[in-house]
Amino acid sequence: MTTFINLLTFSRIFLAAIIFLLLMSPDGYLLAFILFFLAGVTDYFDGYLARKYNAVSQLGEILDPIADKILILFVLFGLAINLSSYLIGFIGAIVITREIWVGALRDLNARNGKSDATKVTFLAKIKTTIQLSTLSIYLFGLAINNMLIIVIADIFLFISLFITLYTGFIYSLNTFKKNEELQ
Repeated sequence: MTTFINLLTFSRIFLAAIIFLLLMSPDGYLLAFILFFLAGVTDYFDGYLARKYNAVSQLGEILDPIADKILILFVLFGLAINLSSYLIGFIGAIVITREIWVGALRDLNARNGKSDATKVTFLAKIKTTIQLSTLSIYLFGLAINNMLIIVIADIFLFISLFITLYTGFIYSLNTFKKNEELQ
């Protein structure tokens, strides 16, 4: 069962690359939306199955959030390139910078035996859910060529950006508090 669950997670990375390529042409928006939705379903099911069948693996615990980030970033940068949107590209750059920063904090905390300082929080899970939902709305709006839906997605994109920055700040604060004890 663990192998199947990890394959679901790997499929999200594979789908991210296909979606990115589909976003290079307006003709690919509908299929990109469908595949993105499918990728979101695999995100739900790999976690659900791992918990239900007690098949949580170290690889899965590491790979699952990485697959989410790859999917989100490939879609953000695919949209930025195709729509020539500096704003979406800027948001993508902030998201990737935050992820690298939080990864560095996790490494620092692991080295100092303070891994609990950057343990995934409920708010960070909400952040990922909002990012995935926002990009779904965006892709749906593009697929049916509806500007109102795209504007709504833009609003949610800013909400997800705020939560992304906020959770990065909280992880930073927790790290500095926990590691201050070591000095």
